[in-house]
Amino acid sequence: MNFLFPWTSGRKTEVRHPPTSAVVTIRDYTTRRVSLRELVEEKCPSLHAKFHPAWWLPNGHLQTLYCVLGDFSQRDRIVYKRTMLRLRDGGTLGLDFTPVDDSNLRPDAPIVVVLHGLTGGSYESYVRAILSPACLPPSEGGLGYRAVVVNFRGCAGVPITSPQFYSAGHTDDFRQAIFYISTLFPDAPLLGVGFSLGANVLTRYVAEEGQRCRLRSACILGCPWNLTANNQRLDSSYIGQVYSKGMGQNLVNLLKSHLDSLSQTPDHDVTKAAMAAVALSKPTVKEFDNTFTRVGGGSSPPWPFASAADYYEYASSHKVLGDVRIPFLAINAADDPVVQDVPMDAKGNEWVIMALTSHGGHLGWFEADDSWGQVRRWIKRPVLEWFHATAEVLQWERPQYPDIREVDGYLTEVGRETLGCMVTDKEQIIRGTEGQAGIMAGL
Repeated sequence: MNFLFPWTSGRKTEVRHPPTSAVVTIRDYTTRRVSLRELVEEKCPSLHAKFHPAWWLPNGHLQTLYCVLGDFSQRDRIVYKRTMLRLRDGGTLGLDFTPVDDSNLRPDAPIVVVLHGLTGGSYESYVRAILSPACLPPSEGGLGYRAVVVNFRGCAGVPITSPQFYSAGHTDDFRQAIFYISTLFPDAPLLGVGFSLGANVLTRYVAEEGQRCRLRSACILGCPWNLTANNQRLDSSYIGQVYSKGMGQNLVNLLKSHLDSLSQTPDHDVTKAAMAAVALSKPTVKEFDNTFTRVGGGSSPPWPFASAADYYEYASSHKVLGDVRIPFLAINAADDPVVQDVPMDAKGNEWVIMALTSHGGHLGWFEADDSWGQVRRWIKRPVLEWFHATAEVLQWERPQYPDIREVDGYLTEVGRETLGCMVTDKEQIIRGTEGQAGIMAGL
């Protein structure tokens, strides 16, 4: 087919390793010491293979639009059981676990911990494309893992119960979710995977935790990295503004759905910022962030910020790559119309591997499926190989973590007593293909 449509001919993914790669211990047919680069080259062959986009989705714009407009309701169907976590500041997170019946899984089975994109949730097709094969039993060709999607405040049906939203730079909500997951499955390796905005949050979390990070590894997909540079590039062209306004309106629509909750605190600065934001008409992401996110996107300190520019400077993840201390794989697409500035040098960090595909758009990576006119996501193959390599082949010496204790009903980590979470409900069944009314999927 490629000879008929030469523009779809894939190029080998550019995989950038640091000058000196971290040395790790692995066990497959024997126990040996290898570099992280050798581990990836040996155990993640799909990462180094060519990606051929579907011939009818030959560029980043079409790949991205299909991610938003495509019908994925019959693919990668997943059922979750939701646990609601109330945080110390009064906020709420929704943790969606799959499989619902995990009685046949070992307590130490690896767990994929997911952070979704800008206004998404566990229903997103890009999330399900990874979790469906990751959680299938090995007898059916899967990895046999557990998974949990951490739905941000206000996303995927999670209520707003305090005057605060989420953002690319606020990591404490994820940190508190990890307190709970680590306590629930103390012997299971946790494998982080983040998409777009969630990838930025995950990168910052891993860097902030350093050597005491509770994740075994992290996989970062479509990360926006330098928020200042990528927003400037979006705003500098007509088509870029189309994307930016689409995402900005999605944020407005999400905020509108929670106005009743926010109106309970009418004099709060976040509520005032929310009222100003929902009055915007098709704002760009920067206009939305300048009106709302800089005020309501995190807790104090460091929020609020004086401007969106100050928020971007704080929240950008490219500048913290040097602090990562766990195996870390980041994949972007060169034709991504949303993210065009990618830090391929990764500050020379021995733990970080950067990969750039020639095609794929923003969270697309669609290739032709075996059935005519159908697509599948190429990205799931290197991601699943990475999970297997870091969870089962890599031998991990567990760090000495601070204790997690229950204080006044909240799980909290010693030394971080201002943070904490408690379960308020854990019986809700979530159909993974059901999105959120008024919110475009795929972003």
